Amino acid sequence: MELLKYLFYTDAGSDVNNLALLIYRVLLALELFRVHGLKKFRVENGQKEHVPNPLHLPEKLNAFVATFSDTVVPFLVMLGLGTRLAILPVIGVTAIGYFVVHRKDSLEVRDVPYMYTLSFLFLLVIGAGTYSLDNYLLHLLLD
Repeated sequence: MELLKYLFYTDAGSDVNNLALLIYRVLLALELFRVHGLKKFRVENGQKEHVPNPLHLPEKLNAFVATFSDTVVPFLVMLGLGTRLAILPVIGVTAIGYFVVHRKDSLEVRDVPYMYTLSFLFLLVIGAGTYSLDNYLLHLLLD
C-alpha cells in the first residue's frame, strides 16, 4: 500500500498549490502534445517526421517510444492518471535529446529538451496533486 500511496498520492499543501500544480501539468502536457505530438501525424514535403535513434534501437520500437511519449503521455498527464509512471518515457526521450542528440548543438537548441526534462522531473518528484485521477483512484482503493 505504501508504494501505491507514493506513486499516486500528492498533496501540495493547499487548494491553491494543488490548483497551480493542475494548471502547470495541463499546460506543460498540452504544449508537449501541441508542439511535438502533432508533428508525428503531419507529413511535410511528402515525408513524416524523422525521429532520431541515437541508441540504435529497432526502428519501430524507437518510433513507438517517441510517438507514445509525445502523443499518449500528455493526455495521461493532463488527466493526472498514472502520472509518475507515465512520464518516465518522456524524461527518457527528452534527456536523450539533451545529452546525446543535441550534445554538440548550441545552448539555444539544447534548451528545449533541457526544459522539458527538468519540468517532467519536477512532476516525477512532486506528483500530480490532489486534482488528479491518481488521487481519486487511490482514495477509491483505500476506502
